[in-house]
Amino acid sequence: MSASTAIGGVSASLRTLLEEEWGLASTVSVTILAPDEAGGSLPRINLFLYRVEENPFLRNQDWQVSESDSNQLVPPPLSLKLYYLMTPYATNDPDLGNVTRHEILGEAMRVFYEHPVVPERYLARELMDAREQIKIIQNGLNMEELSQVWSTFSEPFRPSVLYEVSVVQLDQSASRPMPPRVREIGTPEIGASHQPPVVDRMEPISGPPGTTLTFFGEHLAGWKAYVTLQRRRILEGADISGDSFQVELPADLALGFHELRVDVSHLFRRTFFFEVTR
Repeated sequence: MSASTAIGGVSASLRTLLEEEWGLASTVSVTILAPDEAGGSLPRINLFLYRVEENPFLRNQDWQVSESDSNQLVPPPLSLKLYYLMTPYATNDPDLGNVTRHEILGEAMRVFYEHPVVPERYLARELMDAREQIKIIQNGLNMEELSQVWSTFSEPFRPSVLYEVSVVQLDQSASRPMPPRVREIGTPEIGASHQPPVVDRMEPISGPPGTTLTFFGEHLAGWKAYVTLQRRRILEGADISGDSFQVELPADLALGFHELRVDVSHLFRRTFFFEVTR
């Protein structure tokens, strides 16, 4: 689970990683400030979070079983990518100029290069139970993006490196109850399969109005069936006792093709087409 404070936890984890793995003899502080915020005159490396965006590849995940309550379904977490600007700061040497800044930047880049995944020992408390690893990727040279970031501040441009950090996931608070996994119909006890329900075919695929359709599949017993005929619900939460269930079509259907949407306990959905003939 990742709390809503996970973004701050990532910044804190990156700071800890740099502090603990720093290899230069000189002491350097790690700050998380905007480039134009005062950070003192001592040598430091600064991480500035300048962009946050949703991970498009994890956007459409399905609902999952709650880790804390097996009878609850929870929506997928909000998966984010964080973009950081890494910038070194140090007082200019009268003879060597910006050499100290260059050394600081190189050492910070070495640390991130040698640790493409933030080690668990450096993770902030709110990230200890995260589902995904926190990965650090250096962005390629993008002068346009660098210029856009620096143009918003009063500070002059400094040598900097862009990093992408992902995946950061924020769990949602919403949930909904899972359909009971064991149902009793009459005398026998029917338990839902541990495998997800699947409907793979419908018979017949054509016929007159009022035809009784049979849907076949696997792992259906114990779940509920819903069938919608072009926005018209014709089967409402019927208990399934085997690997098939039936529904009777209305008698007033016109000739032609009609769309049927099948839903099994909101865990499986599929669309079928039935041709009405005379």
